[in-house]
Amino acid sequence: MKKLLIASMLLACQTAAAITLDQLSVPSGFKISFFAEDVGSARQMALSDSGVVYAGSMNAGKVYALKDTDNDGKADKRWLIAKGLKRPSGIAFKDGDLYVADIERILRFKNIDANLEKPISEVFFSDLPDDRHHGWKFLRFAPNGELIIPVGAPCNICEAPTDKHSRIFSLNMKTKALTEIASGVRNSVGFDFHPVSGELWFSENGGDMMGDDVPPDEINRLVKTGSHFGYPYFHAGTIADPKFGKGKKPEDYVHPVLKLGAHVAPLGIHFYQGKQYPASYKHQLFVAEHGSWNRSKKSGYKVGVVTLAGSKVIKYEPFVTGFMKNEQTFGRPAAITELEDGSLLISDDYADAIYRVTYGD
Repeated sequence: MKKLLIASMLLACQTAAAITLDQLSVPSGFKISFFAEDVGSARQMALSDSGVVYAGSMNAGKVYALKDTDNDGKADKRWLIAKGLKRPSGIAFKDGDLYVADIERILRFKNIDANLEKPISEVFFSDLPDDRHHGWKFLRFAPNGELIIPVGAPCNICEAPTDKHSRIFSLNMKTKALTEIASGVRNSVGFDFHPVSGELWFSENGGDMMGDDVPPDEINRLVKTGSHFGYPYFHAGTIADPKFGKGKKPEDYVHPVLKLGAHVAPLGIHFYQGKQYPASYKHQLFVAEHGSWNRSKKSGYKVGVVTLAGSKVIKYEPFVTGFMKNEQTFGRPAAITELEDGSLLISDDYADAIYRVTYGD
């Protein structure tokens, strides 16, 4: 634990080298540009009905609002919606209101688009653990209107100390009843619903301090509500934990649909639904690999795309690269969202930027 905290502190104290667009590579036919710069520690984004892009942050404690008013593909207006919050990395927009994760509580900013100059927040829900270790969140509304909320393990590898740790929950917006939909999840900071099947897919960060190449990070698929995904007994489906895996069987738990590299730190994921990109990208899964922090040789630091046939993974390929070169970090992709025109926004909490990826002229 001490090593983990020291390494995390060292990472937080690093000074980001300025990133330039010519360092980043995208497939032929695509273009990458800055949608917004100087967005401190930018994390999850949410799009309002009027085209305002809201962005949470990891270490800045702030929530931003950004808008491209002249339709040139770059935000020319911005507002500071909130400050002084506890790692408000997760945000979601629904029915005119913005919801922000503030560790143990969910804040609501009512009718936010109309109150950008003087936003007012209220505590919408507060019955969540207050642990800061893996306490930051990703939020998304389910097709049924409920708010999906993950709560990570308050440790590296341990048994869940309460029935509200190492789980993913669904919050009923009317009754505020919290329902467990998945357990055995160490730390998920990204998920999306398959546009055809409606199933929840989520990323999961594997355990640390087990070696450079163990365990793989994961992409998981929730088929049955209440499923257990193995943590802390098994890592990546079949790797028994030396302490907690004794007497357990891997077949008793759900295995990942895709095993990524160890410590690549998959965060935000997004199923593409737009029409701007070639048809081959329709309903494919984009993954933001935030990048390793404790590996002897860095890994991750890219955005990848999973090619699917229905729910079957066919291949996984790089989509945006160049965030790290020769062991020097220039950026760390964190989350992905889609604009109305079908272009993608990618946040970078290391370079304090949000990129826009377009296709064609």
